[in-house]
Amino acid sequence: PTLLGPMQAALNSEPKPAPPWPAQLKTDDDINNWIYERNRERPLPEILAETQQQMQQLLALVKALPEDVRIEPMHEQGQVYHLVWLGDERFVPGEFFDHFHEDHEPDIRAWLAKMEKE
Repeated sequence: PTLLGPMQAALNSEPKPAPPWPAQLKTDDDINNWIYERNRERPLPEILAETQQQMQQLLALVKALPEDVRIEPMHEQGQVYHLVWLGDERFVPGEFFDHFHEDHEPDIRAWLAKMEKE
């Protein structure tokens, strides 16, 4: 939601939506904890369906980008990201996807391995 909502708003020249978590949460750890607590009792199929829906929305958004959208390469810590500019708003979708792989994938893989042993 933190990439999709703001990108949709920028594409439609609408105000940036507030994040879904409480405004007092500032650090990634606090935000991730809030997301975890809010979702930990949800059934996995429901979460996977929601994720699939969000990915479809993101793909539709990318397809809806204007032909003249400004995209610039950005080099950071040996990675190349692409900045997508919608008006004056800057988005870095690559950081969004890398966040999951770098920050969450190891925990998810460990959890899955534990589940397989049980």
